[in-house]
Amino acid sequence: MATERIRTHRLILRPLEARDAPALHKVFSNPQAMRYFSDPHPELAETETWVRNSLAGLPGQTLEFVLDHKGTVIGKAGIWDAPELGFLLHPRFWGKGLMAEALSALIPHFFQQMSLEKITADVDPRNSASLSLLNRMGFRKTHEARGTIRINGEWCDSIYLALPRPATPGTRAL
Repeated sequence: MATERIRTHRLILRPLEARDAPALHKVFSNPQAMRYFSDPHPELAETETWVRNSLAGLPGQTLEFVLDHKGTVIGKAGIWDAPELGFLLHPRFWGKGLMAEALSALIPHFFQQMSLEKITADVDPRNSASLSLLNRMGFRKTHEARGTIRINGEWCDSIYLALPRPATPGTRAL
């Protein structure tokens, strides 16, 4: 699996490393950032476990990147339990187009590096910013389900989206 860094206009996207746990903990411990993602991590050890589990993922099943903005890790985006996309950004950086910039570079990379026929996403219907971003990236809703995940003691619903692998020149779309 290739592990190169990807540079965008404002970001360096680099593969997740064990040393990223303390920086990512600033995001994973933030209740606002984690509102639709998972329970916040009050302890660094929880983020270290998440990082360790992500790094231990099977090749071709997990490929996580950190988003480095001006030398500071501000979030993450990646494929886990392929083909599912997950992304998280510190609220201080919301509304600046940084995740759109990251995903515009990473999505083609994921298709190139991983044997994915599609990339999927599971989004809480109340998370309008993520739904809007994914729609702009070309994801389309496939279905919905109620009570799919429990976050902070609350059962949350899901909207499932998918982005098919783009047709390559010289091939026919199915």
